[in-house]
Amino acid sequence: MKFHEVRFPASLSFGSVGGPERRTDIVTLANGHEERNTPWAHSRRRYDAGLGMRSLDDVETLIAFFEARRGQLFGFRWKDWADYRSCGASEEVGFEDQVTAIADGVQTVFPLVKTYRSGGESYTRPVTKPVAGSVRLGIAGTPMTETVHWEVDTATGLVTFFDPPAQGAQVTAGFEFDVPVRFDTDRIQTSVASFKAGDVPNVPVVEVRV
Repeated sequence: MKFHEVRFPASLSFGSVGGPERRTDIVTLANGHEERNTPWAHSRRRYDAGLGMRSLDDVETLIAFFEARRGQLFGFRWKDWADYRSCGASEEVGFEDQVTAIADGVQTVFPLVKTYRSGGESYTRPVTKPVAGSVRLGIAGTPMTETVHWEVDTATGLVTFFDPPAQGAQVTAGFEFDVPVRFDTDRIQTSVASFKAGDVPNVPVVEVRV
C-alpha cells in the first residue's frame, strides 16, 4: 500500500462535501418482492476537496499537495469534519467512548473501532488512522496511561498493552481519527478567471482500504 502519513490541509477539507457510500445489490422478483445483498462489509467514503477552496492561495496549496502525492499514486489522511471523533459532535473525547474488546487475559494487541447504533442495530467501523496524541484508553472503567501501560501505532490503529488486561475486563477507548484516502483523479483543472468568478475545481477524493 503506497501511503503517505500526512493529512490533507484541514482548513481546506473543512468546506468539502462527502460522506459514506454503500453498495447494495437489489434483485426484484417476479412477485414484486426484493432480495437485497451487499458485497461490502464496510462503507466507503467519498469527498469533493474542491469545494473547500476559498482563495488562489488555497488552490496553490491543493496543487502542491496533489503533485506531492503524484495524483492517485499515494494515499493520505483526510479529516472528515462531520465524523472525526469517537464521541458525539458536542462532546469531548474520553477513554470510555467506545468498547474495543472484552479481554481474554492473553491478548495484548487490540484494534481501535467506532460503533454506530440506531434502532437496535449497529455497525462497527475499523479505525486505522488515529490522530497522534488524541488516543485515550481504559480497562474496566479505569484510565490507563500512554507509555506506562500502552502504546498506539497511529499508522494502523493497533493498540498494544504492555501487560494483558485481565480476563473479562472491558477495554475502552476514545480518540480522534482521520480517513485514509487518495485522489480519485489524475487531473486537476483550474482557471484563475473562473475561480474569481465563483467556480471551484472538482477534486474527488475516495477512501482506501488499509
